[in-house]
Amino acid sequence: MPAFDDIRLTTSRLTLRPLLDEDGGALFAIYSDPRIMEFWSSPPWTSITSAEEKISRNRLGMQTGGSIGFGLFRSEDEHLLGTCDLFHLDQQCRRGEVGYGLAFEAWGQGYMQEALQVLLGYGFKDLGLNRIEADIDPANLASAKLLTRMGFTLEGLLRERWIVGGEKSDSAMYGLLVNEWQARTASS
Repeated sequence: MPAFDDIRLTTSRLTLRPLLDEDGGALFAIYSDPRIMEFWSSPPWTSITSAEEKISRNRLGMQTGGSIGFGLFRSEDEHLLGTCDLFHLDQQCRRGEVGYGLAFEAWGQGYMQEALQVLLGYGFKDLGLNRIEADIDPANLASAKLLTRMGFTLEGLLRERWIVGGEKSDSAMYGLLVNEWQARTASS
């Protein structure tokens, strides 16, 4: 995979760009919120170090071509609203996974659907992916609705896949194929 560290994607309201060191405080504010982390595969962050480590991992993944990690910035004021990532990129199988998180203040405003639309387009068109997967907690109904709206299909349930804070949770596995995405975007 090519290096991704110079990529910028835009929508009518958002700029998706790599996270910078100076984004650490805003990133920590998002992922330390228990409302955001309720269905996450780890507990809420308790230290700015977690944000610094995510920024460092994203930077390395983008330099090596193994993943794409974007911050979602509101275009009008450059305020960080969340993150959206393509990771576990497999060049041979032309497959990747999508993950995302959005600040509570931005819920219900269509930002993540807007961001995913442009990220999926980049994955399928520019990277030539055949399949993009998502792994969510089945109790996360808002995320399930978003994925369904984006054309993903629920493909299965992995029982007790995660243990976070001593609590077991399942994984709902969703998938979207390039031909499904092409048909959906052609009809809209």
